[in-house]
Amino acid sequence: MSRKLGVGFIGSGFNAKFHMQGWRAVRDADIRGVWSPSAANAAAAAAYARELDVGDAKPFTSIAAMVADPNIDAIWITGPNHARIENIEEIVDVLARGRGKLVGLACEKPLARNVAEAKRVRDLAARAELKTGYLENQVFAPQVELGRALLWARGAAATGRPYLARAAEEHSGPHMPWFWRGALQGGGVLNDMMCHSALVVRHLLTQPGAPLATVRPKRVTAHIASLKWTRPAYAKQLRARMGKAVDYAKAPAEDFASLMIEFETDDGHTVIGEATTSWSFVGPGLRLSAELLGPEYSMTWNTLESGLKLFFSREVRGAQGEDLVEKQNAELGLMPVVANEAAAYGYEAEDRHFVRAFLGRETPRLTFDDGLEVVRILMAAYMSAEQRKTLPFPPKGLDAFVPAVAKGSWTP
Repeated sequence: MSRKLGVGFIGSGFNAKFHMQGWRAVRDADIRGVWSPSAANAAAAAAYARELDVGDAKPFTSIAAMVADPNIDAIWITGPNHARIENIEEIVDVLARGRGKLVGLACEKPLARNVAEAKRVRDLAARAELKTGYLENQVFAPQVELGRALLWARGAAATGRPYLARAAEEHSGPHMPWFWRGALQGGGVLNDMMCHSALVVRHLLTQPGAPLATVRPKRVTAHIASLKWTRPAYAKQLRARMGKAVDYAKAPAEDFASLMIEFETDDGHTVIGEATTSWSFVGPGLRLSAELLGPEYSMTWNTLESGLKLFFSREVRGAQGEDLVEKQNAELGLMPVVANEAAAYGYEAEDRHFVRAFLGRETPRLTFDDGLEVVRILMAAYMSAEQRKTLPFPPKGLDAFVPAVAKGSWTP
């Protein structure tokens, strides 16, 4: 393709806006459309893209209309998990009727709510012969990429491969009600955020240039809990904030999860990945962190160690917001500032890569096959947590498994 890639967005929420911010570092594509179930939200998101000068985006009244538009060459799916299959089915149907000419389809994490749905998503894209991109921003974070490259090039080359990786994503809870509802989202914090950390530890333990398949999961041990949001006072607070459909006194989801993955490598080593996620972390805001350890070296990453801090005394008064860091929890005191969150969290590099991949200039680093593999690990983790034991990977019955949290039958 000689011209710029024309991209349409399904979804108009905070995730879509992070991608739009990241688009300021993308040279080879323009955002030309947005569809949302809410016409007002679609119009607002399209206006936001135009304000950022990342494309002459316009709102569309349907996915079909956006796919059929000759100015749209690829779709970025950033909408809710429970709409994933429905959205992709509409895309594929339009293409099957010859009313669009897409080259690529990129989808936010997780690829689906369970293995059966993830396979459906992958197969639909394959049927339409689309290039695919699994949108996992944290493996594209600059500090993760540079730290991994340097440790493998210097430390591992001199003293042997790394053997332990840790990753965590922690904040005080999602923005929108559907995230909190197990049936819609597919679970709780494990499904929502462990998809990041489980892939990051595997990525760190994989030699740059080698496929993820060279580091294979063999055993999985997981634990889930509700540490904060089922306490009566907080369940009441959550219901008041998110609406009556989010009632953690009756239908809770986990707000904490831990996962240990034992991997087997192609060069005959056993290596370990440790991951934790939380909706019950109360600090300045979103905290992403990672570590990689080897025989004579280590690396650490923490987004709240940003290098920029502001202090506001108690005399400073202002409205609540997220102008310093995502999921900001305070406006007073000593506050870290993440100056460019879209770059720090990996959105810029991620979007730049997948645009180039869809243009045929790079090989996609993560496809829907990789997204399916992540879902398989997440579902194995739920199985381990429910059975309270370590499981071999893949465990029996994985393809048909639906977590108790997603079925509304989980009791903390």
